[in-house]
Formats: sequence, structure tokens, C-alpha cells
Amino acid sequence: MFSILPDNRRPFSELSEREILSLAVSAEEEDSRIYTEFATRLAATYPGSASLFQGMAAEENEHRRQLLDLYVSRFGEHLVPIRREHVRGFLTRKPLWLMKTMTLEAVRQQIWEMEESAYHFYLEAAKQATDANIRKLLGDLAEQERKHAQAADRIDADVLGEGGRDTEKSEAHRQFVLTYVQPGLAGLMDGSVSTLAPVFAAAFATGDTHQTFLVGLAAAVGAGISMGFTEAASDDGKLTGRGSPIKRGFAAGIMTAIGGLGHALPYLIHDFAIATTIAIIVVLVELWAIAWIQNRYMQTPFWRAVLQVVFGGSLVFAAGIAIGMA
Repeated sequence: MFSILPDNRRPFSELSEREILSLAVSAEEEDSRIYTEFATRLAATYPGSASLFQGMAAEENEHRRQLLDLYVSRFGEHLVPIRREHVRGFLTRKPLWLMKTMTLEAVRQQIWEMEESAYHFYLEAAKQATDANIRKLLGDLAEQERKHAQAADRIDADVLGEGGRDTEKSEAHRQFVLTYVQPGLAGLMDGSVSTLAPVFAAAFATGDTHQTFLVGLAAAVGAGISMGFTEAASDDGKLTGRGSPIKRGFAAGIMTAIGGLGHALPYLIHDFAIATTIAIIVVLVELWAIAWIQNRYMQTPFWRAVLQVVFGGSLVFAAGIAIGMA
């Protein structure tokens, strides 16, 4: 939902060359650790892919060394303590160490997202650099990161073979997931849960299906607009490669509204008891579906998703009824 809290992160356009190089060093170090963790987790099941991850970690360490050498020659030995989460425009991801389970498909998707983000970061950084040596290194690293994005296809070849790779998701599909599916899923979950309380509070307070539907419609549309603007404002896609903020905003906003309308539409039925019964059934289906989506697409352990979504959503649902009957 829309946040009124101030965004204290620095705009990327305001970073100096010293800050950009420091940020690049910390980003390469973090990415190297992530690839090493991928290799450790998947070594037993996918040794070929694990070896590829180790190689990618070594390459990221080499990028870090090149950046450090240039930094030290220009600015001395003390790095600026800056990380990606300190800069506006970067995507905030769930920490890898919190993910107890991770499928190979999820790893492939994350690798592609990481390398696309790194590629766009170096492109934008090179545009801001005025020093010829810094600009050259950043441009060279952009090209190398672009090649790394093809690592997901190399994983397909290692694990599935040439025939299996043809049936797997293409780069265009991965971009579709990044631009539309991820914001859409977040919006669907937000809309389904956040509108429960107002809809059922209105239902039990008025006993009128028409008024309840209007409240549900207003809550769904309002949540959709808020979520859409929030997603569009989260980043412009230049550093993350997530695509147009307008497209992501529409995806998140529309799916948020759909999630909210799910349990409001039954109140188009004039009979209050029938409408409420159907709405409650819809809510139960929505909550369990969201738990499944989190488990399937966001790598959340199923029973943790059930606790977070089904139990949490049930509390919101119960609060709406309690308020409506007060």
C-alpha cells in the first residue's frame, strides 16, 4: 500500500564517482556470496550447476578486484560505506539466508534478475562517470554482466540438455515475470487481504447487499490505485531492469483491485444470507490460493505461508465482522 513515510535513500543520479565505485564493490561482493550459497545448496542435487555458480562467484570476485584497484588508485584505501539498499531505484529482495527451500527454477530466475540489474546499473553508472578510466571499466563490466544473464540458459543445458532447454522459459518470459507477474502477485495478495475488513464490516453493519457492494468496490478500487502508484514509484526500472514503472504499476493496481473485488462481487446478489455465504467461501478460497502462490512462486514454506496468510487473513476477516456487529 501507499506509504507516507519519507524515502531517505539517495537518488542514484546524485552519487559521486567515489560513491559509485564503492557501491559497485559492495554489490559485487554480495553477488559473489549469493552465488556461493547457490552452489552450496544445490551441489548435492545439481553438481553441474553448482560448479557453474562457483565459477560465477569467482568472476564476481574478479570484478570486485578490478573495481577496488581502480578505487584505490583514485580515492585511497577507505571505501564509502554504501550499499544498494541505501540508493533509490534498487529492488529490495528477501535475504537468501531466510529462504529454507529454493528450487532450481527460482535460482535461474533470480540469477537472471541479478545480472539484468547489474547490467543496467553499470550502464547508468558509466553515463555518470566523467573519468575516462572509470567510464571504461564500468562499460566493460556492463558487457560482462550482460553475458552472465545467459547463465540461466547454461543451467538449462547442464540440467535438461538441449531438448529440455527448448521447452523452458526464455529471456522474454523471465522479463514478463519480472515486469508483470511479480507485481501482479503482490497486488493480488494485498488486495485480497486488505479489503476484507471494510467489506465485512459494511455487510454486518448495514445488512444491505447494495451498500456492501459499493463499499467493497470503493475499497478495491482505492487499494488498486494506491498499490499501483506505490509500485510505479518504487523504482524507474533503470537500475533493476524490471521494465516500465507504468506497466508494473498497472499490473499491481489491476490485480489489487481484482483481489479486492473477489469477495465484494457476491453482494450483487440481493439475498443477504446467500451473498454473505458465497463471499465467505470466496474468502477461504482466496486465502488458501494466496498461501499456495507464496509457496509456489515466492519460495515461502507452505505452512509458514498458511500461518501468515490464512491465519492473518482470518484475523482481518474476523475484525471486520466484529466491527460491523458492534
